[in-house]
Amino acid sequence: MKTPLTTLDDVRRTCGMSKQLCGRKLVVALFMRLIAGGVLIVPVADVQAAVVFTTLYSFGSIQDTNGNALDGRAPNALVQGSDGDFYGTTQEGGTGAYEGVHGEFGTVFKITTHGALTTLHSFSALNDGYYPNGLVQGGDGNLYGTTWGGGSGVEVAWSKYPGAGTVFRISTNGELTTIYSFTGANDGVNPQGGLVQCTDGEFYGTTYGGGIYPPPNKVSDIFNFGYGTVFKISTNGVLTTLHSFGSVTNAYGGSVDGSNPQAGLVQSGDGNLYGTTWGGGENGHGTVFKISTNGVLTGLYFFTDSNDGASPCAGLVQGSDGSFYGTTAIGGNNGSANGGYGTVFKISTNGALTSLYSFTPNNENEGNVPAGGLVQGRDGNLYGTTWGGGTWGNGTVFRITTNGAFTTLYCLTGGNDGANPQAGLILLGNTLYGTTQAGGSNDNGTVFSIALPAPQLTIIPSGANMILTWPTNYLSFDYTGYTLQSATSLISPATWNPVSPSPVVIGGQNVVVSPISGTQQFYRLSQ
Repeated sequence: MKTPLTTLDDVRRTCGMSKQLCGRKLVVALFMRLIAGGVLIVPVADVQAAVVFTTLYSFGSIQDTNGNALDGRAPNALVQGSDGDFYGTTQEGGTGAYEGVHGEFGTVFKITTHGALTTLHSFSALNDGYYPNGLVQGGDGNLYGTTWGGGSGVEVAWSKYPGAGTVFRISTNGELTTIYSFTGANDGVNPQGGLVQCTDGEFYGTTYGGGIYPPPNKVSDIFNFGYGTVFKISTNGVLTTLHSFGSVTNAYGGSVDGSNPQAGLVQSGDGNLYGTTWGGGENGHGTVFKISTNGVLTGLYFFTDSNDGASPCAGLVQGSDGSFYGTTAIGGNNGSANGGYGTVFKISTNGALTSLYSFTPNNENEGNVPAGGLVQGRDGNLYGTTWGGGTWGNGTVFRITTNGAFTTLYCLTGGNDGANPQAGLILLGNTLYGTTQAGGSNDNGTVFSIALPAPQLTIIPSGANMILTWPTNYLSFDYTGYTLQSATSLISPATWNPVSPSPVVIGGQNVVVSPISGTQQFYRLSQ
């Protein structure tokens, strides 16, 4: 028989038991004796749940008579705040209007882990900007982000709306302040990748265009707006341009140091910032670069549009091993000309790059065009999304190990579950959270969660002992990162302590034997 289990958290199970544990030899001997006697039945696959996908919110649930999504459309970023709620931006939608005409300029929203959404701000294009593209929570508790266009900077030749983009601050209750409006000149135009706050308290980011180096034989105006910049900005809006791409060009007018960064930056433990550019570099297919907080830029790697990929449009994540991990949108599989649909790569701080995986047209169930960056879990694996591909062609959620073993976790159908994820994921415990730009019940995008399979703690009585087991892995999910903990009471705040000694691994199961006594004891698995 199995002792009933009580779920405490998403990956935790408990049962009343005595707290004393037996030695390693007794564990093995008892386990083998129970197997031989046909007493112990340890279920594996039949008690494990596959990934569980939940649509938390479908945008467009609030519409006006013209079908405008007043709650936002096409979410493109998500971050968890210190209060436990998620905050994000939608690229379009909202209630904002420009010169009295409703426009879909984007929103900032808050959403709980259960899917209750609140619109904090709707952009109106003029002073506050339009098309927001990312948030980060500052040390002061406020959220900071950028908009692609708008603001009070300049008239833009290629847009019916004014402004070259903004940096804004917004409180968690929705009070927004524009702290900088780009001019489209030396300070850049169209910030796209969001911000990162560094250890010095300043925020750092990139602009897609602008800077002091316009393309050769082009006039320096907003239409021919340059190769982009790296900037830093204080919480009160003092902006400094650290680097303008295009400082060195080749015979074809390409920017050797990179061009048009589409992603944000990440600060390493060495104090430097690391990032990517969509184009440019020695081969014209994008770069990985390092830049100091005072603006000294070093090109670490120049993509070739071969097996290494081309055109990285997502930022980097630094893994627990010190290396950086990222994706390219195209290339791999011998280049984009031969059907390469993007790559996952690893790169060291000195620029040594290893291609971990190439997405291919011959196996589209894996997805294609990884665009949202990666997140590393406590299990050491990396999780990400693809914009397209998968069984139904609407994108996927995947996992990849640091040595390149790839698993498709979920294929989006384009229905209520959404389509075309573009932003990165958030991993909390055993659950991934993310967004899709399209699909959902109103085809305006979604916020979703994916609960990953958690190990089930099985408890079986046998004479004077209780046997606690859980699998070492399931469906290629590695459960070695879980530990058995115990507590004498569940009254809050419960005190959980690691159980000693470590489990014995037998037949793909972690096994611990505990003698039954009169002392109440509760157990859980914790990652």
